[in-house]
Amino acid sequence: MSHKQGLRYELAPDAGQAVLMGRHCGLSRVVENFCLETVRKKWAQRKAEETYGITGDDLTKVPWSAPALEKEWRAKHPDLFPWFGEGKLSSRIPKEACRVRAAGFSNYLKSRQGKRKGQRMGFPTWRRRKDGSRFRYDADRARPLDARTVRLPAIGDVAVREDMSWLTGRMTTGQARILGATIREQAGRWWVSFQVEVDRDEINERHRVAADAPKCGIDLGLKTFAVIRNCDGTREEIHAPKPLKAALRALKRANRKLSGSKEGSKNRDKAVRRVGRLHLRVADRRKDFLHKTTTRLTRTKSAIAVETLHVKGMVKNRRLSRAVSDAGFGEFVRQLEYKARWYGSRIWKADRWFPSSKRCGHCHRVNRSLALADRTWVCAGCGTVHDRDDNAAGNLLEAMLADPTA
Repeated sequence: MSHKQGLRYELAPDAGQAVLMGRHCGLSRVVENFCLETVRKKWAQRKAEETYGITGDDLTKVPWSAPALEKEWRAKHPDLFPWFGEGKLSSRIPKEACRVRAAGFSNYLKSRQGKRKGQRMGFPTWRRRKDGSRFRYDADRARPLDARTVRLPAIGDVAVREDMSWLTGRMTTGQARILGATIREQAGRWWVSFQVEVDRDEINERHRVAADAPKCGIDLGLKTFAVIRNCDGTREEIHAPKPLKAALRALKRANRKLSGSKEGSKNRDKAVRRVGRLHLRVADRRKDFLHKTTTRLTRTKSAIAVETLHVKGMVKNRRLSRAVSDAGFGEFVRQLEYKARWYGSRIWKADRWFPSSKRCGHCHRVNRSLALADRTWVCAGCGTVHDRDDNAAGNLLEAMLADPTA
């Protein structure tokens, strides 16, 4: 069975290749902004025409789709952006930039009409240089040549710092094919991310969770990242590295040096790179922790009960927002869900209003007065002393086992 997944590898471009990749990032940003400006102008024109009484096919057509946006780009770029044809840039980058914008417009319209799940999507905004440098290739136009080299159209053969044998071996046997590739720059370093359709049956079967593996409930928190209660009565605690908290002192120092440097100076460039490297290190430490933890849990637990946390509401608390963002609760649950499908585990999510912390695990009496600062509490009904997190994990496990649909 084929699965879609992403694989990221760090590139090692030479100076000339890095410059070319930077130009392609700029091209992608220009095309995305051109598409946004075109849609805004034509939409405004259409609204104005409606007030004049114009109807039907006489109204200005708004180019919402990728083919329509590509047509607008091909018609306008010789006059507006003559450098595109002179700079030997890949013609595939504008095509993918139009697709990205079209997807944004589609999400906005579906969200506005109530046809899209999740939070409401706003109208796409301008791509700015500080929003990140990236560009995309469609299909397998960017592809590995061997375990240490990637061929990028209009750029050349770029060395890779990591071994890609896992991907190249499966491409040779027909077990994997590339659907697209994204090139991204962060803190002066370059990565290629391949979107791959791969046959994972053999891999998943090899790591499939045992049929008699324990079921568990997981309570997520800030002091202790996760408290796990297993169905055999055992208990486990997982402590997060809290990478942002650990890097705050260095980040403050680096940002002070950045704010005191002169615009356009070499020292400012060095300070910008220093801040970028620190943020990249924080993100990498968090990703490493989340991936290792979720992989271990989905390979060793046959069923996992988790909370449905309103993370967007939690970060509105100014005292907790930094710690909540540093923990990565949403990404943790997302990874659990797709890895559980890989390894044969099951994820059961409690209702958002399920009182996992406030309900007594013995008599099921709900303590409405329980405050966030109360780490232990005594049940007024049966007198049982509860550890807040352990009790919540036990209640989640019990609720999952009692649910006939779980």
